[in-house]
Amino acid sequence: MASTGCSWASTSDSSTGPAIERPFAAHFEQGGNSLNASIKRPIAVLACLMLLTTACGRARSQEGMEKVTASWLPIMQTTAYYVALEEGLFEKAGIEIESVKFGNPNQIIDSLVSGQADFGPPGAAAGIAMLAESEFPGTFKVFGLQGGGIEVDRINDGLIVKKGSDIKSFADLKGRTIGTVPGVQWKTITRYLVRQNGLDPDKDVNVTEVGVPLQVPSLSAGTVDATLSLEPVGSIAVASGEAERAMVNPVAQFIADPFYSGAAVLTQKFIDERPEVARKVVEVLDEATRLVNADFEKYKSVIPKYTAITPDQLDVLAQPYLRGFEDLNETDLDSYQAFVDVLVKEGVLKEPIDVRRKILKASDFEN
Repeated sequence: MASTGCSWASTSDSSTGPAIERPFAAHFEQGGNSLNASIKRPIAVLACLMLLTTACGRARSQEGMEKVTASWLPIMQTTAYYVALEEGLFEKAGIEIESVKFGNPNQIIDSLVSGQADFGPPGAAAGIAMLAESEFPGTFKVFGLQGGGIEVDRINDGLIVKKGSDIKSFADLKGRTIGTVPGVQWKTITRYLVRQNGLDPDKDVNVTEVGVPLQVPSLSAGTVDATLSLEPVGSIAVASGEAERAMVNPVAQFIADPFYSGAAVLTQKFIDERPEVARKVVEVLDEATRLVNADFEKYKSVIPKYTAITPDQLDVLAQPYLRGFEDLNETDLDSYQAFVDVLVKEGVLKEPIDVRRKILKASDFEN
């Protein structure tokens, strides 16, 4: 197991932890586009707490180990990171991980932009990373993609409804409320899918943000009529008996198949200052990705330790589609590009971004 340094790092969750500003995300949500304004919170709190955590961890670092801070989201796309921790792969590579959990994808990217973390493991927000790049060029390099797809038969997301609901597709949402993962990425995706089904997201449908742990309870309580949810919410919904998937992988149907909402990212600062350590992080996560892809049944047992999935729900758990640095191909990059192009169409990105320029190259470590 990786050392966590101070206990705050291993237990921090934005749903209960410190208030955090979302500087670049707030810019996109408030700065002249159609997305609703977000409440900004002091980033100084995040900076101070993460610096204290890092300092405390360094004091306890094993001699000769490189200290690296990771900001992660408790979702299925992050499975390779969980396995890397459980299998001690970072320690074997001489790396001590300071592991900081968040409940909102915006907060992960903010911690990287602000220099408080070195990398975002698989599951960091692929779209938000490019929004940050548009504001702060040269901040990130992407070294993996995570999601799902129809052709590859891997579930990434679903239109989740209360059991027995008459909602079967986005076209049935007129006059209804749909919840989505907090943050600009998934709100934009949801609005786009609503629009692709002939409805106006500003007039016909109420799109609201609902925290991941509250999505199934919100459906059960009738607070929302549907949610566009990432795994493992769909699996939890099925296991609960209170909700169900009206659609499987709707984003892949309307944007790109496969669809990648998650990415693994290194900060350019990390690469520049410690290229060999950054390279080892990529190698460790590639190894963990191979392990998960080869034997998901074996490794899924670690998931309840890191997500809201309980051991009795493992049988209905959907396997994610994980692509490591060594796996990325033209199909993957075309799919990622299609997603980023949607951000332009929806007015969230002002200018197009060529994602291929943002993908890590082996030569990036040679500085």
